Amino acid sequence: MNPFKNLDIKNYHALKFIVILGIVSLFADMTYEGARSITGSYLAVLGASAVTVGFVAGFGEFLGYGLRLLSGYWMDKTGRYWFIAILGYFINLLAVPLIGFTTTWQLVAILIILERVGKAIRSPAKDAMLSHAGHQVGMGLGFGIHEALDQIGAMLGPLIVALALYLKYGYQFSFIILIVPAMAAISMLFFARKQYPNPRELEIKVVHLKIHSHLKLFWIYLLGAAFVAAGFIDFPLMAFHFQDQHIFSPVLIPLAYALSMGMDAIFSPILGYCYDRFGFVTLIIVTVISALFSPLVFLTHDVVFIYLGIALWAIGIGSQSSIMRAVVGKITPIDKRASYYGLFNLGFGLAWFLGSVTLGFMYQHSILGMVILSVGLQLLALPFLFIAFFNTKKLSLR
Repeated sequence: MNPFKNLDIKNYHALKFIVILGIVSLFADMTYEGARSITGSYLAVLGASAVTVGFVAGFGEFLGYGLRLLSGYWMDKTGRYWFIAILGYFINLLAVPLIGFTTTWQLVAILIILERVGKAIRSPAKDAMLSHAGHQVGMGLGFGIHEALDQIGAMLGPLIVALALYLKYGYQFSFIILIVPAMAAISMLFFARKQYPNPRELEIKVVHLKIHSHLKLFWIYLLGAAFVAAGFIDFPLMAFHFQDQHIFSPVLIPLAYALSMGMDAIFSPILGYCYDRFGFVTLIIVTVISALFSPLVFLTHDVVFIYLGIALWAIGIGSQSSIMRAVVGKITPIDKRASYYGLFNLGFGLAWFLGSVTLGFMYQHSILGMVILSVGLQLLALPFLFIAFFNTKKLSLR
């Protein structure tokens, strides 16, 4: 079935806006995902421990999600979508090439966290703008298209880094060269602002929700998402494992990450369309499937199983970036949507942080124990997701 068959002129403008923001994210992800593919191994080279890597990744994600509550509230109060988005992108993107000028893991850790802070500032504004356009073309499909473009950049960035390492330019140059896509992202962001100065106008139909019922549904859904976040191992710890266990060479680690981002780009619009068509049950199925990645990645040295695990990990990331965000847009009122995105990301990020630190600690003492905890936490999300699923049906939400 063609998801674009009913596209009219209003839907076309919404789709165009989604694509333009997707291109912004494409260049942005080239920048910080290129860096992300080697920060774990770079920290290991500089002498950081597995616990340190887990803490930096987790604390960065916590701030990257948690500060979105303040940013979302700020945006709902002021309505200044573009100012907040541009400020966040500047901090988010320019922290990356600065890593290339550092030689201690402490300074690298600070810049990694600063990059996540920048993302925290701009994300609620971007998500709210996408949700306005998403109501026109399908919330799941809209976020899925954006995520696909986003992850194309996330694939290209690690490839650039891998090429730089292959040519023996070293880690520092690999970070500095990422200034090029960073500038492209910022330029495209200003173009988007000029074309769509008031993105809220894209959402012509305002749905009046029963606030009490939807607040209850929101909290149940957030609990389920938090368990997924707590058990989901971040790639820097996977990269540390590959480096520490000599599974992949330094060049192949960013290539493995690029592969996962490429698969995410393929699956995200498909998952988004499935959500629009089949509803919440899509998220439940994907959660079960992606929970199986950690035993494949950490309990074997067989590259076939490792790459299969990376593929399942990529599906999980795609689900978090497309379906999970689409659900929030469906169950929250328009005038408070950025705040709800911020609140959702606070809970999700706190769970991610606590999970990352715990999983990093477990890695140093028992890899098997870490894997059992990872899978178990993600499966604990299922009761809450099922409750949310049945509530969405009662409230006639997909």
